[in-house]
Amino acid sequence: MAAEDKRAARIGIVTVSDRASAGVYEDLSGPAIAAYLERVLASPFDALRRVIPDGFESVRDELVRLADEERCDLVLTTGGTGPAPRDLTPEATLAAAPRVLPGFGEAMRAVSLREVPTAILSRQLAAHRGACLIVNLPGKPAAIETCLDAIFPAVPYCLDLIGAARLETDPAKLKSFRPKS
Repeated sequence: MAAEDKRAARIGIVTVSDRASAGVYEDLSGPAIAAYLERVLASPFDALRRVIPDGFESVRDELVRLADEERCDLVLTTGGTGPAPRDLTPEATLAAAPRVLPGFGEAMRAVSLREVPTAILSRQLAAHRGACLIVNLPGKPAAIETCLDAIFPAVPYCLDLIGAARLETDPAKLKSFRPKS
């Protein structure tokens, strides 16, 4: 294992919400993501939490900052993925990270559709900016867990492939997949 592989992963957790960023209501989604990571990850990681307003520029600029300046390996966003006019998280993500990985969004919608018919309105996606994988998650804590359960088995290997820090999951809680060499 190279020295770079042994460093703690840096994971950005970004809640995108006008109301939560203004203090109108408590952010429950960001803490739900952090709790999920604490539960399933076996390797060390540093979480960088942000709560920002909806909007193209605010989201794009924060994603670029987390990838380029904070050197995050993984950024998980929550919110702003619906069809409402201010839901611009996917557009901002693509502006910050144009290499889309369509299977992530497909998997999240497929698993969510088993629970709610409105999952077809979801525009979640994943893309990467260099060695930083960015995944857009829904805004509701229960939906976050559903989506993370569906995609997270592939996240550690994806991070390996793009040159990010190595993540290990606790196989008793979530089994990740890496092809055998």
